[in-house]
Amino acid sequence: QVQLVESGGGLVQTGGSLRLACIASGRTFITYSIAWFRQAPGKEREFVASISRNTYYADSVKDRFTISRDGGKSTVYLQMNSLKPEDTAVYYCAAGPQGATGLRYEYAYWGQGTQVTVSS
Repeated sequence: QVQLVESGGGLVQTGGSLRLACIASGRTFITYSIAWFRQAPGKEREFVASISRNTYYADSVKDRFTISRDGGKSTVYLQMNSLKPEDTAVYYCAAGPQGATGLRYEYAYWGQGTQVTVSS
């Protein structure tokens, strides 16, 4: 019902910035909560941020990352500033119902992921 494609990952130095994009197709984007998760090698996939009526952030990225929608509401962005090596991971976009929180099982639709690498 919903297809998600992420882009914008890459290699950046500590303290740098990247902007990830999640482009949705299928059902109207406005009816879903959109979240970003990330997974580092050997680690569990963890919640990063979400947007629906409000925005929510993991404590580890609060005040550094910003999630937003474009004017047409077909794309969700994750602006990542003050990047640290511990931010290195594959970042995934996910779509779920409006009441979804930060739990992986609440999100039925996932993108393919985009690699973010932060060098020291």
